Amino acid sequence: MELLAPAHFAPDLFIPRYSPRVCGAWTLDVIGMGFMPGYWSGPSLVAIVAALHRQGATWMSITPLELESQGIGVRLAHGHVLICGLGLGWAAAACAMRDAVRAVTVIEFDPDVIELHRELDLFAQLPPAERAKLRVVQGDALTWQPDGEPIDFLMPDIWLPLIDDVRLDQVRQMQANVAAGAIHFWGQELVIARAAIAAGRTIDAAGIAATVAEWGLPLVGPELPDYADWTLAAARRHLPELAAA
Repeated sequence: MELLAPAHFAPDLFIPRYSPRVCGAWTLDVIGMGFMPGYWSGPSLVAIVAALHRQGATWMSITPLELESQGIGVRLAHGHVLICGLGLGWAAAACAMRDAVRAVTVIEFDPDVIELHRELDLFAQLPPAERAKLRVVQGDALTWQPDGEPIDFLMPDIWLPLIDDVRLDQVRQMQANVAAGAIHFWGQELVIARAAIAAGRTIDAAGIAATVAEWGLPLVGPELPDYADWTLAAARRHLPELAAA
């Protein structure tokens, strides 16, 4: 019956409106209704999908997978938030709308992405006080350092694939530069799950806590009551070693 009458995806976080455009090698498309799976949830019906493409690869899309995987970080964001990777600007806008967030700095490497957002003027959709929290800086996420105000929350998303072998080391490199009080990075749950499996641990609260403790990073998310269930569900959906389990 789910296939005949799928649930509509209705996130409770701020979602901007997008319009199609092209800037340099980047294309922003907006398409109609689609039937799409989440990061850990089953398929749902999405009314409108915005997607950012470069040379045939989709770097970000406003889909259940993206919003679930980044939504943990958005909901836990506080103080001065550093977002690495502008993408479609959703995480930055959604963080700025949170009362616990005082300021949002976005580091973006590609000037064409920054120019695309100048044309799109996405943040004009936010109320004035929330829009004033935001600033976008061109720079390299792996070398950028704060120029004054400390970073309370680091939220990196600079990667094209959902799974890779460099992410944890690159998060460590960013953290060495910014010394954030808390971190949630895109795909964090899959990195934790892979490490837990490699260590012979189960993907439950204890296995996740033991894995994260070894890294020495101030990761947030595992303290949430449903985090182990989300992590296991995402791992079963996206990790080849668990796909058949």
